[in-house]
Amino acid sequence: MSSEKKIRAAVVGVGYLGKFHAEKYAAMSDVTLVGVADTNQDHAGQVSNRVGSAAFADYREFFGQVDAVSIAVPTHLHFKVAKDFLEQGVDVLIEKPITRTVAEADELIVLAEKKGCIIQVGHLERFNPAVVAIRDRICNPLFFQCERLSLYQPRGTDVSVVHDLMIHDIDLILNFAKADIRYCHALGAPVVTDQVDIAHAHIEFENNAVANVTASRIANKNERKIRIFQQDGYFSIDFANRSITSIRPGGGQEACPVPGMTMEQQSFDSADALADEIRSFVNVVASRGAPVVSGGMGRNALRTAVDIIGQINSAMARIKG
Repeated sequence: MSSEKKIRAAVVGVGYLGKFHAEKYAAMSDVTLVGVADTNQDHAGQVSNRVGSAAFADYREFFGQVDAVSIAVPTHLHFKVAKDFLEQGVDVLIEKPITRTVAEADELIVLAEKKGCIIQVGHLERFNPAVVAIRDRICNPLFFQCERLSLYQPRGTDVSVVHDLMIHDIDLILNFAKADIRYCHALGAPVVTDQVDIAHAHIEFENNAVANVTASRIANKNERKIRIFQQDGYFSIDFANRSITSIRPGGGQEACPVPGMTMEQQSFDSADALADEIRSFVNVVASRGAPVVSGGMGRNALRTAVDIIGQINSAMARIKG
């Protein structure tokens, strides 16, 4: 791409995640990082100095100056900021969850279609190299077992653990299952914050696939794994270590714990999922193609998360009487 055709990008919100977005854009030869914006001018200044771009306190100064923007502000601001940019005809990459409510997500999707804009949602695990390597091998899965455990971090506690952590697995399961949800039952509780800190959901799909999903941000270790069972085998993905264990029929390896099966292990040490996510977004902005994680996909993951939180809150209300 020639310099006159470079994508003009910006980042709004340069806290923990946003600063990494800025670094990835700044490293791309076909992108001009116009600037970063944050209400905390010290943060904005520090990041802009590091990546060699301008710093702004008001994201509206980007209007008319950019083609694409990463939105990494707190969740309750996603809708307003994204709507403002979409109305200006700017493509948006919105960190997950897409918005606070399904109604907000629906409004953004309709607006994007009207304006001919792209919405990509930052479900980063879709770009985990282990997921990329295995996604075409998932065929008619029968059972999912997911655990996403984290040591407590104050970051992200403005939303529930379902919106902060579990939504990653919800998005992946919906993408792999490729069926509507028939039944969902969830339990959980707040422990150290005012939001739900630990949650478990049992989900059944119309094609009879089943998922058990657990998320906690008060664990004594960090662990992010999903196990997927289908008729021709079993796959275990370790997101943190970017590795896959596959057990499939044939061979009867002595080292395999399942008789008559063959075990294979793969690891991907050098990949950068965030760089791949932003590269994918930039490519879609340039080509006007379909994003890997569309606004509709982000909306469907949010809808499931909202249902899970609704069930948990109802159960807690019954307990309190």
